[in-house]
Amino acid sequence: MTLTEESFQGAPPPPSEVAKADMDHTGEKEDALLQPVTRTGAVAPGKQAVGRLVMHSMAMFGREFCYAVEAAFVTPVLLSVGLPKNLYSLVWLISPVLGFVLQPVVGSASDHCTCSWGRRRPYILGLGIVMLLGMTLYLNGDEMISAFIGERDKRRTWAIVVTMLGVVLFDFAADFIDGPIKAYLFDVCSHEDKEKGLHYHALFTGLGGALGYLTGAMDWGQTALGYSLASEFQVIFFFAALVFLICLTIHLRSIPEVPLRYENEETKFLLEVTESYKYSSIEEENKNGCLKSTSTEIKAAPKPGKCAVTSRTEVQRRMTLKSLLNTLSSMPSHYRYLCVSHLLGWMAFLSNMLFFTDFMGQVVYKGSPYAPHNSTLYLTYKTGVEMGCWGLCINAISSSVYSYLQKILLPYIGLKGLYFIGYLLFGLGTGLIGLFPNVYSTLALCSFFGIMSSTLYTVPFHLIAEYHKEEESLKLQGGEQAGEHERGKGIDCAALTCMVQLAQIILGVGLGLLVSVAGSAVTVISASMVALVGCCFVAFCVRYVK
Repeated sequence: MTLTEESFQGAPPPPSEVAKADMDHTGEKEDALLQPVTRTGAVAPGKQAVGRLVMHSMAMFGREFCYAVEAAFVTPVLLSVGLPKNLYSLVWLISPVLGFVLQPVVGSASDHCTCSWGRRRPYILGLGIVMLLGMTLYLNGDEMISAFIGERDKRRTWAIVVTMLGVVLFDFAADFIDGPIKAYLFDVCSHEDKEKGLHYHALFTGLGGALGYLTGAMDWGQTALGYSLASEFQVIFFFAALVFLICLTIHLRSIPEVPLRYENEETKFLLEVTESYKYSSIEEENKNGCLKSTSTEIKAAPKPGKCAVTSRTEVQRRMTLKSLLNTLSSMPSHYRYLCVSHLLGWMAFLSNMLFFTDFMGQVVYKGSPYAPHNSTLYLTYKTGVEMGCWGLCINAISSSVYSYLQKILLPYIGLKGLYFIGYLLFGLGTGLIGLFPNVYSTLALCSFFGIMSSTLYTVPFHLIAEYHKEEESLKLQGGEQAGEHERGKGIDCAALTCMVQLAQIILGVGLGLLVSVAGSAVTVISASMVALVGCCFVAFCVRYVK
């Protein structure tokens, strides 16, 4: 039989009454923040204090601190354990491939997570633990293997395996965690607070990167920690792990997350099948005829003991992947164009950043990483790498400064102007660095890297928030509830952050070959060309909400 609103005689009370009943068991302050959201209605987020937004941004500070440590040390670590050249590209390919495949799945799962702690924070905590595990392995893998294996060749092989595993785990989790963090911000903040939160995210991203690069640029071998620990890498790990743990803890306790609650288990199942990000109707009928669901009606589930379990598991198995594919394929065109522009931006940015310290050592300082370690060429290369760390520190500081200037520029030039300027300045700056590889001009132009970094971390997500605000306004004008049938913010943030992994995949396949043929100079030239192409795409193809 078909269930209508009149059929639910024994159904639970309306969402507002459920929320009221739940609030009776908690304190008044927690009640105001944790009013539950049901699938049939949503509670508008309240205004957040600046302190809570700053606490929420601390996750980006810790993440970027660890990212900076990886950028400064991962190449020396891989070279020190004896990684063959033909495996170097493999290290940068595995984690983005995994992230590109799994990111939308996790984004979709977090949209339906009914954990009492919230929808996003369980995933953020899990990915943070994986980040720490990966950093532990790639910064301490050589010492860990040396403690258990004495044979030289066997020790070298296992050190390479453990170090590669650590890099893959760290990259996978560090790239992955950005989507849930952004979705968490969008869930708990009003539209005005989303804008503030994104700017704070960019600010603390730059500060974390600057502190991370400064930590990597210091000589810890002559300090008390350097003497007490086995290597300089362990000193860096100590600081990175401590900073990340503190920042992650502050972030997870920043803003109580609104839990997602269904009226009952049967409704949860039927809604997941029939309303998964509906842009078009989805109709499924199992083989035994036990369940048929469409976007306009809900059929009654069978009585226990007949075919309820079989119907549930069968439909869930068939719908999980199909609903996800329908979601991605049915995204409006302006979402897809935004993803393409984000892909171009990250391709340009990463092709420069992944090889920048090597560019400084080989092209600017004329050194060689393959020369004997006591030779002048190798010492010159090492000096260039250290100077490259200072350049990346300038990049991080300029990113923080520009994230503050964005708030001043936004009313005058809008999101389109901010997006265009970020790509244009980065394209011109990297082009000049490639054409005129001078130490002082290169360091000065590193400030343009920070402008691009701040742009990539704020403007695309700002546009996602604008798109969702526009969609909710249109639904309210049409008399539809704003929280009804909307696609989750988690899947949109995941689709956007997937472009980072796709950029790494493309670069891992093609850029390594170009570097081996033409040298490190090709990285900044290719970055400039891709950024200028992205500049045109941003100007003419991306849609901006008026």
